[in-house]
Amino acid sequence: MKRKSLGRGLEALIPEQKPFNETSVINVDVEKVFPGEHQPRKSFDDVKLNQLVSSIKNRGIIQPIILKEENGGYKIIAGERRWRAAKVAGMRTVPAIIKDVSQRDAMELALIENIQREDLNPIEEAEAYKRLIEEYKLTHEEVSEKIGKNRATISNYLRLLNLPEEVKNYLFEEKITMGHARAIAGILNPRYQISISKKIYETGMSVRTLENLIQNLGKTKRKKVIPEKKSPEVFEIEERLKRVFATKVRLLHNEKKKCGKIHIEYYSIDDLERILDLLK
Repeated sequence: MKRKSLGRGLEALIPEQKPFNETSVINVDVEKVFPGEHQPRKSFDDVKLNQLVSSIKNRGIIQPIILKEENGGYKIIAGERRWRAAKVAGMRTVPAIIKDVSQRDAMELALIENIQREDLNPIEEAEAYKRLIEEYKLTHEEVSEKIGKNRATISNYLRLLNLPEEVKNYLFEEKITMGHARAIAGILNPRYQISISKKIYETGMSVRTLENLIQNLGKTKRKKVIPEKKSPEVFEIEERLKRVFATKVRLLHNEKKKCGKIHIEYYSIDDLERILDLLK
């Protein structure tokens, strides 16, 4: 069965920029408009929404929203944030282009429009890619062509969905960046992924420091595991120190003398300062 194509994404819906006063643009009562069920965005940033409200009050809506006539009203295909801002701004009508498209095309266009406008956070964008691949049976190459991003970028976003929920929430809430999340995705231990995410948020660790940390952890030569004469209590303390400092820690304990040394590894001056801050 041949896969249905929408050509160049939104360009198939809006072939080119046209004058605002074109006859295809009509003013629609804001109360007759309702959100589409395929909206990939799960949250609307209040600050950015208020900025858009201010812009609309001063200049109006420059880009019409895209609607589909349905059930006596108009379902949003693209432009929900503009519609929400228009309502807050007190506008009674919004400029819109009415399109008669299938449910499938409407859903795909809603995903593509949000991705191309860079309106989504990384997790929402990753989930949008996943839907395009799973629900529309598109390959990574086809998604790449429609969105205008290379396949490696698509793959990096999809890897985010394998992160623990706690880490995804940190990214969703912008407590860590996409760069942090991409590096964390390379860590195999979920508990360490969560622990390091928390440390990044608490200490402001840079992406570069994080990458150096992970790289050096991978390069550290492991000695052949010779059963160390280390009590369970000492082993547990060593593990706790690793979680606290988010780095390799070796606890060299002399059971006879009841004393020892702590080796804490760091991989840059920034990393050292981070550890020193934790010791304060």
